[in-house]
Amino acid sequence: MAKELNVSPMAVGHWETGSNLPKADHVAALASILDMPVAFFATGRPYTHVSEADAHFRSLRRTPARERKKATTFVEQMWELTHALEKRVQLPEVDMPGFIDGEATPVDLDPAGAARMVRRAWGIGPGPIPRVVRTMEKHGIVVTLIPFAGDATATIDAFSTSRLPRPVAILTPERACDVFRHRFTAAHELGHLVLHGEASHGDVKLEKEADEFAAEFLTPAIEITPRLPARLNLQALDKLSKEWGVSIESLIYRCRELGIISEAVYRRAFQRLNQLRKVELFVRSPVEQHPGEVPAMLQSAYRLAQDHGLTLSELADELAWKPARVRALLGYTDQRPKLQLV
Repeated sequence: MAKELNVSPMAVGHWETGSNLPKADHVAALASILDMPVAFFATGRPYTHVSEADAHFRSLRRTPARERKKATTFVEQMWELTHALEKRVQLPEVDMPGFIDGEATPVDLDPAGAARMVRRAWGIGPGPIPRVVRTMEKHGIVVTLIPFAGDATATIDAFSTSRLPRPVAILTPERACDVFRHRFTAAHELGHLVLHGEASHGDVKLEKEADEFAAEFLTPAIEITPRLPARLNLQALDKLSKEWGVSIESLIYRCRELGIISEAVYRRAFQRLNQLRKVELFVRSPVEQHPGEVPAMLQSAYRLAQDHGLTLSELADELAWKPARVRALLGYTDQRPKLQLV
């Protein structure tokens, strides 16, 4: 950026921190380089700040700080879009244990107990949860499944934050080739939101607790234990996998966690499953084939506002973005063919 603008890197750093303001000609150049309207760099538009410490990254240790910054900036823009839509459309009220008036208080329960409490609070009866993502949205949580930072998603499985007026869970499309893994990831992020509002992020113990929450949320021990085979049987687990909407891997782990199989059997099961996957047995199902697991709340809110007169250009002007950026964050893919001169 400094080379493009013919200024020092320190000058750009000062602009980023707000300690100095760029000159007018620099602002115009920034807008051109970053493909944003000049108004994006002006004061007066709604804005929030999310620090890296405010977000739970599943793969914190292997995610470079630069990519984490891109991710948190994406969350800030998601909030701006949500805020703009919420001025026009009544979104579902946030109904998440421990979250009141934009403040998150961690639930003082063990992960499994917290998962059972959420199921009760949300009126989820016995048995599988048909649509995890839609259930989260129904209770006011913003969920996204769109590319947010180019190559950054190569090292970011998912992340979430409860430091905004609405909890936000970011799921990445690069991990959406398996709907069961996607559902578990969504439940894992829900676990962070419920359990770890003020905790230091990136802790291996917290990641394990979020996994325990997700396992109990999707497959309550009292219900799944009698259904698990006494002797490991991948075909039986495959049937349970489809019924409960969790991966075979998750059920193998559940068998070990509940003491049904030994550590040695657990390891052999994964080896056998990996071999069978290589010959295209036990194939994975992509998220796109399961509409209830694709976020829809913000798109639905935009369509309702659009029916009552809001245009994409008006929304883009209000946000000081380009229309293409609004479409991207709403999850609309550009179907137009890419052309070039010959």
